[in-house]
Amino acid sequence: MFPDSVIDPRTIQAYLETEYRVHGPSGFTLRVGEASAELLAAHARHQVECSAYLTACNPFSRPTDDAENATRQAALVAAVERMGLVHEAGIGQHPSNEWPGEESVLIHGLSLEAASELATRFEQNGFVWSGPDATPRLILLR
Repeated sequence: MFPDSVIDPRTIQAYLETEYRVHGPSGFTLRVGEASAELLAAHARHQVECSAYLTACNPFSRPTDDAENATRQAALVAAVERMGLVHEAGIGQHPSNEWPGEESVLIHGLSLEAASELATRFEQNGFVWSGPDATPRLILLR
């Protein structure tokens, strides 16, 4: 599915199976490859045609302590706020619970290019991005 990636295929499979939860009053869960009516409604509400779901935790999927993850995630949120984009907190969690959930953020109106740059800056293997069809796609960077 991702033949050019240097990421372990088991890790990629875990990314594909993860539930990308969005908190807030209209909380919902994103799944890679499944169109989301809730995300489509959020796009309309925020007058955007795309969004990205990112974390700054566990760079390159290496377990990192809670304090460092919290600092990294706060830096990601601050960067998004400097960009002036609307965002919602979330948590990415694999249904098996074998890997701790990662604090994340759904960023409305973040282009694919800008999302790639931000995820690269925060040393991530990839991220989830959705275009006008509100179908989350896994975007790998390595």
